[in-house]
Amino acid sequence: MFRKLITGSLVAGLLAGTASADTLREALVAAYNANPTLTAQREALKATDATVDIARSQGRPQISGTVGLNQDLSRQGILDSGTKGPTLSTGVDLSLPLFNGGSVRNSVNAAKSRVEAGRATLRGVEGDVFTQTVAAYMDVIRDRAIVELNQNNVRVLQTNLEATKDRFEIGDVTRTDVAQSEARLQLGNSQLAIAQGNLAASEANYRAVIGRAPGTLAPPPPLPPFPATADEAVRIALANNPDLVAITRAARAAGYDVRVAEAGRLPTLSGGVSGTYVNNLGGSTDSILGPTPHTGTQTTAGLNARVPIFQGGLAGARVRQAQALEGQILEQVVGTERNVVSQTRAAFADYQASQKSIEASTIAVQANELALEGTRAENTVGTRNVLDVLNAEQELLQSQVQLVTAKRNAYVAGFQLLNAMGQADAADLGLDGGPLYDPLGNYRRVANSWNDWTMDPRHIPVATRTVSPTEAPQNPAVTPQLIPSTITNEPVVTSGVTQPQQ
Repeated sequence: MFRKLITGSLVAGLLAGTASADTLREALVAAYNANPTLTAQREALKATDATVDIARSQGRPQISGTVGLNQDLSRQGILDSGTKGPTLSTGVDLSLPLFNGGSVRNSVNAAKSRVEAGRATLRGVEGDVFTQTVAAYMDVIRDRAIVELNQNNVRVLQTNLEATKDRFEIGDVTRTDVAQSEARLQLGNSQLAIAQGNLAASEANYRAVIGRAPGTLAPPPPLPPFPATADEAVRIALANNPDLVAITRAARAAGYDVRVAEAGRLPTLSGGVSGTYVNNLGGSTDSILGPTPHTGTQTTAGLNARVPIFQGGLAGARVRQAQALEGQILEQVVGTERNVVSQTRAAFADYQASQKSIEASTIAVQANELALEGTRAENTVGTRNVLDVLNAEQELLQSQVQLVTAKRNAYVAGFQLLNAMGQADAADLGLDGGPLYDPLGNYRRVANSWNDWTMDPRHIPVATRTVSPTEAPQNPAVTPQLIPSTITNEPVVTSGVTQPQQ
């Protein structure tokens, strides 16, 4: 019930958006449809799906044909049949495994468990990509706000410097006051340059994660209510975290692998039917018994049993190897569980701390605004100096930057908590940018296929490239022969300003 409440609240928030700006929902849909990490993981799951039929094929009938055309170069003595050929021979063999010590059944079960692990891994990758998307989205919003705050600060400092110079001309302040104003303006320019560099990096990361440059970004929707305690959040995570589900399924598959290895000690039984046709193309020869036939056929049927008696220690070594690999994964189960607990508690603590930081920073901004206003008023009557005003302006800027940063940190930490609790995949978020990817679709398509000649078309990447025409080199490493070009004339957005392509 709590899971439905959380996801329902977030879906409702994501559905709300503005028509004039890019929304977080649109960014999530873009990442879901074309993020290369996510699209590559879908292909990895398809490869895992194929392992089930590979395992099943070991228990299915095997049919093979042989064709031979032979010419005797010499025959003497009792081997001389009077003809040297050529001789045409054809044969068909049918083999049906009847008993393999359970290796086929256990191999199929292991493959199915790994498919389940692959689906859980895909869910985990979805959640991780969405968390990266949210972080990239919030980073751009934060850094644009910080750039704007620093730009406003530079304008204020420039005005202060001009006013201080005017007052110096009439002897109201000293040269020291002018120097302090000049130094603070240059410090403001330095802070602005750093903020603009951070914004450029955030926009580049947004472009890498989401697949396009950021335009005007709307504020994100509110996050849903979270569990009241860290213990409750951990309980949800231990039941739903996809990484934990994936490793437990992998451990189950490793248990089946041990049984497959143990089957190497047991007898195997197979049935077979074969047919052979021989034609002496050189013709028949006469003998005292009359003409010798130049064609012949043969069919046989039988059972073949193989009983391993001594294999030089191979079977035991394979069993021990499988057991050790199972032990490794069982240890990894505990490690993954530890990480899930740690990540959930850390995200919960970060979210709580960020909420408190928002409250404190909001009060600090309000207090610093009042302090700055009072300091400026006192400076006009001579009870405060220029340095006091500059310090008050700097403190206000720092509290404003801290508030913007705290809001970003709270939102990202909240989404990280959703991801740790296993509630940040596409189904949970209710994305509707087209039909959701069905991990069962490919499995249903390829499951239980008996056709040796089936194959899929060569894969064309679904992930969108982000190379702009101005960035494309004359001799690129990624050629159209490898990946069809998807470079577009999309405008490049830098620091919130759209630059048209040349």
